[in-house]
Amino acid sequence: MAEYKLLLPSMGEGVMEATIIDWLFAEGDMVNEDDSIVEIATDKVDSDVPTPVSGKIVKLLKQKDDVAKVGETIAILETEGGESASSNESQVEDIKIDENSDVVKGLEDSIKNSSSKSEMTEATTENAGFLSPLVKSIVQQENISNQELENIKGSGLEGRITKEDILAFVLNRGNAKPETKIEEKIQPVSAPTSTPPTQTVPMKVNAGDEVIQMDRVRKIIADAMVNSKRTSPHVTSFIESDVTNVVRWRNKHKDLLMKREGEKLTFMPIFVHAIVKAIQDFPMINVSVDGDKIIKKKNINIGMATALPDGNLIVPVIKNADQLSLLGLTKAINDLAFRARNKKLKPEDTQGATYTISNVGGFGNLMGTPIIAQPQVAILAVGAIVKKPAVLETKDGDVIAIRNLMFMSHSYDHRVVDGSLGGMFLKHVHDYLENWDLDTEI
Repeated sequence: MAEYKLLLPSMGEGVMEATIIDWLFAEGDMVNEDDSIVEIATDKVDSDVPTPVSGKIVKLLKQKDDVAKVGETIAILETEGGESASSNESQVEDIKIDENSDVVKGLEDSIKNSSSKSEMTEATTENAGFLSPLVKSIVQQENISNQELENIKGSGLEGRITKEDILAFVLNRGNAKPETKIEEKIQPVSAPTSTPPTQTVPMKVNAGDEVIQMDRVRKIIADAMVNSKRTSPHVTSFIESDVTNVVRWRNKHKDLLMKREGEKLTFMPIFVHAIVKAIQDFPMINVSVDGDKIIKKKNINIGMATALPDGNLIVPVIKNADQLSLLGLTKAINDLAFRARNKKLKPEDTQGATYTISNVGGFGNLMGTPIIAQPQVAILAVGAIVKKPAVLETKDGDVIAIRNLMFMSHSYDHRVVDGSLGGMFLKHVHDYLENWDLDTEI
């Protein structure tokens, strides 16, 4: 039998700790590999932690409501096997490149036959982040310099270098062009020191009033909204769009898509598609502010504000939305919405958004003035689609017809987005929706 230490795994950039919500197994219980063993909560999302091994739970080191740091041992399991395992990080990654390669065989034989494993220099360890013992050994065997290590793009968690990455580098050494590694460090913008502290007015509770304590998620939302209003001077522009073509196109394709793909076709993929095209037209909407610097984002990651059954709000992120087709957007949005409602999102599912959309029309509202999700600089709200009489220009003159109309509101950070940019961006989203091609394929 061997002892296995279950660590709190890395949960994405900026997430350093999590609160234990509930253990799903007790001490003495047997668990299978990939069983969800504990529910945790971060300031981003609630999620489960699976066990990467099968075995018996010997000790739970954290109790409900305790806070654990990333990398901290939260439970000890007893597993079958002759060696003690400490964490997922110490496991050797499965190699996915050619195992018969002479270079690979030579490296692995050299490592296995080595009588001692010398440590990397402290400087290299600091620059490279976490490296498994095997990766360190390959680095030393091949005399890979610190500069070369910096230029290797890791495919592991948080960009860590895996066995596959280092072996692929060795195989292609000398053929690849050096790449400059740029690390973005966006610090939260603090309120000016001259800003007076917020004064809390004592509230009077009358007989019959009910006092409800905010839950953890609501407190996080409250703090984030106050911080955003304090950080960004909000300006909001409005526009009314004729989305009749969009409605007709969706009505034409929704049953076909359900039958062909088993996917529900909502309006959201169409809205996101239009937003992505407008961002490509005006990339300075896809930015963040770092002091007196503007960080222009390479990726277009669209946050999608989603209401939860408990009344709270979460914003899952459609990563690289510009690289997805309409069908791809539909599948990604349906998947994120389903997992959000069923508390199955992972921490990384809510990180990295560069622009956000909120559908206030889902609640029957005509329009709203959304608050920017920091560190983004803009957010779009779409209202309810309503049939109204509208004036149409035809070659025979103006006519009145029943059309599907929708208001959109665009809130933006006036520190870096002026009215002209904010307004033109909104107009382009409007144009893409109004001129939607009824022959668009999905």
